[in-house]
Amino acid sequence: MRLPQINLSSVCVLLALSLTSCVKDSLDTPTNPTPEGTPPTPEVEVPIDELEITELKIPANFDFDTEKEVTLTIKDNTPNAKYYVYAYNDQVVLGEEFVFLNEEEEEETGVEVSVDNLNHLILSGIPSGGSLEQTFVIPAYYEKLYLKRKEGFKFSSAIINITGNTLTYNYIPDTGKGASANKAMVEDYLYCVNGGGEMFQVDPLTGAYTFISDMPMGSWTAAIDQENQLVYSIGRSKPYPLMKYDIAADTWTTVGDLGLGGPRLDYNKNDGLLYFSTRDKLYTVDPQNANILSNWNIIGLHKKNGGDLAFAADGTIFLCSFSGLYRLDENGNGNYDAIRISGEDLPFSPTSMTFDSNDELWLADNGGSSNLIVMDTQTGGWEYRYGPASTSGVSFDRTINDLTTFRVFDEVAVDPDTDGDGITDSNDDFPEDAEKAFEQFTPSKYGWGTVAFEDLWPYLGDYDFNDTAVNYRFVAVLNSDNMVVQLDIHFEVSSDGAGLTNAFGIEFESIPPSLVESVTGTVLNEGFINVDANGLEQGQDRAVVILFDNHETMLNIPSKVTINFTTPITTNQLGIAPFNPFLIVDGNRGQEIHLPNRFRTSLGVNDTTVEGVNLDLDGNYKTDTGLPWAINIVHNFKPPKENVPVNQAYNYFNQWANSGGTLFQDWYKDSTGYRNESQLQD
Repeated sequence: MRLPQINLSSVCVLLALSLTSCVKDSLDTPTNPTPEGTPPTPEVEVPIDELEITELKIPANFDFDTEKEVTLTIKDNTPNAKYYVYAYNDQVVLGEEFVFLNEEEEEETGVEVSVDNLNHLILSGIPSGGSLEQTFVIPAYYEKLYLKRKEGFKFSSAIINITGNTLTYNYIPDTGKGASANKAMVEDYLYCVNGGGEMFQVDPLTGAYTFISDMPMGSWTAAIDQENQLVYSIGRSKPYPLMKYDIAADTWTTVGDLGLGGPRLDYNKNDGLLYFSTRDKLYTVDPQNANILSNWNIIGLHKKNGGDLAFAADGTIFLCSFSGLYRLDENGNGNYDAIRISGEDLPFSPTSMTFDSNDELWLADNGGSSNLIVMDTQTGGWEYRYGPASTSGVSFDRTINDLTTFRVFDEVAVDPDTDGDGITDSNDDFPEDAEKAFEQFTPSKYGWGTVAFEDLWPYLGDYDFNDTAVNYRFVAVLNSDNMVVQLDIHFEVSSDGAGLTNAFGIEFESIPPSLVESVTGTVLNEGFINVDANGLEQGQDRAVVILFDNHETMLNIPSKVTINFTTPITTNQLGIAPFNPFLIVDGNRGQEIHLPNRFRTSLGVNDTTVEGVNLDLDGNYKTDTGLPWAINIVHNFKPPKENVPVNQAYNYFNQWANSGGTLFQDWYKDSTGYRNESQLQD
């Protein structure tokens, strides 16, 4: 609530005059009493979605939590088996239809697909002593976890249902072959597929080709899992089956129906997933079941049809369309920017692309007798290597709709442990730092949460929750024993709707100040916060970090505070993010605002003798009707405009609050019909 810059006692007097009822919260001006003898007005039940926020019947035990706590134990005795844990939602949302050109340049109709699955990495780690146990929070609406397991260079996965707050996953070893070893001496072979259902091999040194197999269905796509010697391809016709070819066994199987057709596919050895693209969309696909896991928009393609994608050795994604070669760069907004490499439209229409072991980029065009082309990823320069447009004298007399590289190795290479912490480099998130190995994220690796405040506590606010809103992402850095050695707090003030100057801090309720070695990155310029040599606030019984003391100076500025611990601690002792966040109002150090039913710090004061209507006499940061002054949302929350209560900006807030959090658990998302965009801040 934006007010003039006046002292708190003046605010109290003004509120005492304007708020005449101490029995019921109200945002409206009180009406005159009903004259005696007036017949009673019949009660009309108001629909929940039309209720004022102060009229909600909020369950007494509801604290406006948008998250749930999960403790996961993974049992696995395999050395160096690394796990990645994701919050998982297998819902696929179909959008608008679009028309695109297939590799034969025929028009086809597709449907936009939106998914939200593997965008939510929670943690990574290797079981220590055969067990990995972590406690974390996820948005309340998630009902599953996705576990991805990496053993050597072999990936597998499991989906487990969240049936309570405590889950256990027991790994059962596969009786099949183990992961193939990586080797040093390499011979390359180009595996090619086409819409006619042929798969054949080309020797890049000579151009010699060898027919390998008939495919179950013709295809525009091919990708290879090198370590497991599997070729993946998507059928060219509906329902677009994901097909798998076992090179050693010379057999095809159908994994499942993808439901999407398009020209671009590659396998990413770093995460064990297929990356699929059509037009200006990029998806990840689970190769074990054909489930679409994640999606991104690709910004900047000049032409969106045709082409392919390929991963370079360093993990960079290159994509070609009919307008040329591009590099895909993450833009920080959850999408990819297409950076054009080729300076102009190419004189051929590329249909496929792959890197060989020398990092040369091979492409094929869509002619009846395709050309094989080598291109430079730095300059966009290219040359015909084989085919009718080349001078090699080699022609294939068939179309190459996609190609991928299969490598034959001669010598075994060892996965090193550079820092000597017992975690091999391919599994170590910090391969050159023996004190660090893994990470745990809240709310997720790429997601943001928000703590939003009403700053007139203990008086009634306008419930727009925009006085101070802070976006956050916590990254706990773990060692090889899954103990916490460092905590990075990424944050940004997203709203400063208050007329008051507010500070923001976090209390770690199970950590004494002596366990903190240093705090860096805080912004304290107003002179009323005193800190010790290690960066913690003075006079506190527990570790308290004040991130900033003036929210106005931090608006829309991405920032990071780093906490280093004197000795590794368990994730249980660290606690659950966002821990105990609080606001300090207008430079008054004792005036703290916390989430419902959370304790104030040693320096916080609950003064029940304040002038005006005190709506929080018991000091639990909830009004008598259950409304909070602070709310934690495990999502990037867009605050309402000034004086717009949150239930007017978000259409299902009332149902969520009235149900005690059981209905519309994702009320804060931008799903269709959820928001009144005109009532939200720009």
